[in-house]
Parts: sequence; C-alpha cells; structure tokens
Amino acid sequence: MFYVYVIQSTKDGSLYKGFSEDYLKRLEAHNNGESKYTSTKMPWKLLYVEVHVTKREALIRERKLKKANNKYIQWLVQQDSNILRP
Repeated sequence: MFYVYVIQSTKDGSLYKGFSEDYLKRLEAHNNGESKYTSTKMPWKLLYVEVHVTKREALIRERKLKKANNKYIQWLVQQDSNILRP
C-alpha cells in the first residue's frame, strides 16, 4: 500500500503534501529534520492520510494535492477518505 499524506507545521501553519509506504515513519523523519524543506518548520502533525494500491496512483494524487489550495485541503481533512478520522 502507498499513502498520500498532508502534514501541518505547528510552527507556522504551513502545509506539506507527500507520499510514502509508511506515513508514520515519514512523519518521524520530517520531525527529525531529515527533509530539507520541512526541517525549518518543525514540528509537524498529520492532518490527512489516504490509501492507494499502486505507487503510480499515489504519485498522481500527490501531484494534484500539491496544486490544491488550503481551503480544499481543509475540506479534504473532513472527508471519509481520511483514514485518520475516527
């Protein structure tokens, strides 16, 4: 499985969208400063995670989310596709 995720900086509220096979390990990497882009805006929290069967699907979705505006992302967080929702 592949995961597309959105994280938010608790420092300045900015969003980062990415994909991974292990989103929890990837979040840990972001919070350990292992990503150049996100290292200056730590700490990060997970807002959204969705599942994809293929890497190709996940990469296509990630690209679309990177172009999305914040209003859409906030809407998306509330949707059933977010596996973080109870």
